[in-house]
Amino acid sequence: MARYRNALPQMTDGVTMLTDGGLETTLIYRDGIELPHFAACELLRSEHGWRVLLDYFDENAAIAQEAGLPFNVDSPTWRANPDWSTRLSYSRDEFEEVNREGIRLAEEVRLRYETPETPVVIAGVVGPRGDGFHPRARQSAAEAAEYHFRQVAVFADTEADYVSGLTFTYSDEAIGLARAAEAAAMPVVISFTVETDGLLASGESLRQAIYAVDRETDVYPEYYMVNCAHPSHLPADLDAHDAWVHRIRGLRANASTRSHAEIEAAGGPDEGDAEALALHFRTLRQRIPQLTVMGGCCGSDSRYTRAIADALTPARRMTVTPTTATMATTAVTAAGTEMRSPVSRPTTTQARPQQSATVGANRPLP
Repeated sequence: MARYRNALPQMTDGVTMLTDGGLETTLIYRDGIELPHFAACELLRSEHGWRVLLDYFDENAAIAQEAGLPFNVDSPTWRANPDWSTRLSYSRDEFEEVNREGIRLAEEVRLRYETPETPVVIAGVVGPRGDGFHPRARQSAAEAAEYHFRQVAVFADTEADYVSGLTFTYSDEAIGLARAAEAAAMPVVISFTVETDGLLASGESLRQAIYAVDRETDVYPEYYMVNCAHPSHLPADLDAHDAWVHRIRGLRANASTRSHAEIEAAGGPDEGDAEALALHFRTLRQRIPQLTVMGGCCGSDSRYTRAIADALTPARRMTVTPTTATMATTAVTAAGTEMRSPVSRPTTTQARPQQSATVGANRPLP
């Protein structure tokens, strides 16, 4: 049975949980490994690839353990959703096996590095149906729910503690993933990526996207994150007292201050500055105290993981059993008027009821 599915440690206020850095960019640009379609999941299909991935996670998990911090280990399955699996010529059975193998790898990392003081949480990673930066062919929320359910259902039958949707660029796909996770009785975390102007590629603000998902899913996601963006790209109106900001508990930052388009045009991320990025994290944590999950994304490797850990410690040691918190969420009237209201949402300290496998249905406003 999944160890933390009903009690995610990162839901405890005051915790500092470390993640790895930019898996794919580290393997491609530092280690010289070819990844077709940016698909690290391909390495799960061979013994040598498994070793490469394990070595990568060893580097990062060891830093967390040294620092006395809990660690979030992602399955390397960002490209292992149905459309990308077809591009990689996976059969249906191979699609399922690759996703299961990703969780087995994460279990091995947990076995090596978890201690009573430093829990290791396993995230079953789901990437967007598109390329992660350009939402050219957008889905409705119902279509996205049906699409992502296949991968989420595989994770539900493994040791994955929760589903992590990374690099989502518009709210409808995020709504669909949240509905798919609910149908599979899985906790879910949604991570949006923003451009240099602080907006999603869809043109939505982060505020609008979070409100939309919470409204259409009855506040189902555990929390939200931002990934694949430099801290300087975050919206200027982040105020820890605002309900929508209170829903953000994580950041996985790019090493580079460049835009996604500039990084693509340059053929990859630039070196960046690990110490400067770590200072951004320290400042953000002071500004937004509920941030608990922090680490790198594109262009960052274990040097960045260490710098971030050094900037954020000494942190308060955590107890593995989190408390149930009343979280300020936002109710939205039919006319779209925002009202702050402290809503007690179901937290992972409560067992999740079994859900129907039906996804994509219309949901009432909260």
